[in-house]
Amino acid sequence: MRVLVLGGYGLLGLEIVRALRRTGHEVVGFGRSPETGRRLMPDLSWNHGDMRRMLRPEDWTSHLSGIDAVVNAAGALQDGRRDDLKAVHDTAIRALVAECKRHGVNLFVQISAGGATLAARTRFLSTKAAGDAAVRASSLDWTVLKPGLVISAGAYGGTTLLRMLAAFPLVQPIVLADARIQTVAGADVGEAVRAVLAGEILSRSDYDLVEDQAHTLGDVVKSVRRWVGRDDASWQWRLPRWLGFGMGRAADLAGWFGWRSPMRTTALKSLADGVAGDAVAWREAGGFRLKSLDETLRDLPSTAQERVFGRAQLVFPVLVLTLAAFWLVSGIVGLLQRDAAEAVLTGRVDGAMAGWLVGAGIVADLLIGWGLLWRKWVKRAAWASIIVSAGYLAAGTWLTPELWADPLGPFVKVFPAMALALAVAALAEER
Repeated sequence: MRVLVLGGYGLLGLEIVRALRRTGHEVVGFGRSPETGRRLMPDLSWNHGDMRRMLRPEDWTSHLSGIDAVVNAAGALQDGRRDDLKAVHDTAIRALVAECKRHGVNLFVQISAGGATLAARTRFLSTKAAGDAAVRASSLDWTVLKPGLVISAGAYGGTTLLRMLAAFPLVQPIVLADARIQTVAGADVGEAVRAVLAGEILSRSDYDLVEDQAHTLGDVVKSVRRWVGRDDASWQWRLPRWLGFGMGRAADLAGWFGWRSPMRTTALKSLADGVAGDAVAWREAGGFRLKSLDETLRDLPSTAQERVFGRAQLVFPVLVLTLAAFWLVSGIVGLLQRDAAEAVLTGRVDGAMAGWLVGAGIVADLLIGWGLLWRKWVKRAAWASIIVSAGYLAAGTWLTPELWADPLGPFVKVFPAMALALAVAALAEER
C-alpha cells in the first residue's frame, strides 16, 4: 500500500512512517520543509507544501497521485507567526478529504487529540474537532485516533517539556502538579496506525490511545527523572497557577517571533483539563494492549544525550535572551554615547571615518540583537555575533591596542560573548 503521511517528520509522523515501512508499506512523507524531511529520513520520498495555503481541493491533487491511503499527523499547538490552526486543522483537511474522494483514495487515518470537541476552550482542540468532523462526515473509510501524552525517543512539545522539568537539580518546580495524565508510547501510535490500515481495527470510529492507568503530572515528571538517572528532587516546588500561566503568556509572545515553546498557554490549559481518555474502546475494537508509562520508559534508551538535552533546553532561552540583550544594550549605549565613542577614535582616523565606524558598529549591534530574538534568524545572528566580535577585536587591536592592557579588560571580555554565541548557534536546532 502506498501511504501519504502528513506531518511525516513530526514527533508522531516519524513513528508512523517507521511502523509502516517496517511492515512493507511504501510511504510518501509530506511536510512544510523538504530539507528537514530529507535530513531526518533521507531515503524516504518527500512531498512538501504549506498547509496554511492548501485550502482548495485542487491544491492536493498532485500529492494524491498513486496514493492508496492518507494519514494526517500534521498539526500545530497554537496560532503564531508560523502557524494558523484554523487553516491547518480544519480548512486544509476539508479540502484534502474532498480531493481524496474524487481521487478514489478511500482510507483515511486522522490523528487528533483527547478532548477535541467544538466547544473546547482552546483553539487547538476546537479546530482539531472541526477537522475530525469533516473526516467523519465523509464517505471515506476513516478512523480517528486520539493519543494521550506521547512519550517518545524524539523530543518535541510535551516530551521536551517533561525532559526540561526533569533536568532541574535538587528542587523540582512544577505547575499543575495534580493534573491527570495518561500517556502513550510514540511507537504504539505508529503501530496503531499500521493496525488500522491492515484492517485489524473496526473503522469509522474514534479511539483514544492511552494507557490504562492515570497519573498526576508530578508523578510523570518523577518517573522521567528516574529514567534519565536523576535522583528524586529533595523538594517539589508547586508553582502557583497564576505564575505558570504568566510564563505561558510570555511563551505565547515568543510564538509571534517564531518560537514554539512547550510552555505556551494552550499546553497549560490542556494539562489543566487533563490529558486522559477511554482505554477500553481500543481493546474492544481488537486493538493491542498499549504500554504503560513504566513500560514505555523501560523500552526507551536513557543515555547521556537525554540528560544533556534536558539541561540544554532548560538553559537555552536564558542563553538567547542574554546574548540578545548584550547586543541590543551595546547598540543602545553606543547610540546614546556616540560622541564619546567617536572621540576614542579621534586622532587615529579622520572625523568622517570615525563617525562611519561608530555608526556601522551601532547598526550591526542592533541588527544582531534583534535577529537573535527571531527563531528563523537566531543561528545566523549567532554566527554574525561571532564574526562581528572578531572584527571588533581586529579593528580595536589596530586602532586602540592599549585597551588590551585596560584593567577592566574590554577586549578580553569579548571572548566569553563569542563563546556564548557559539553555544547558541550549536543549540539552535528545532527537530
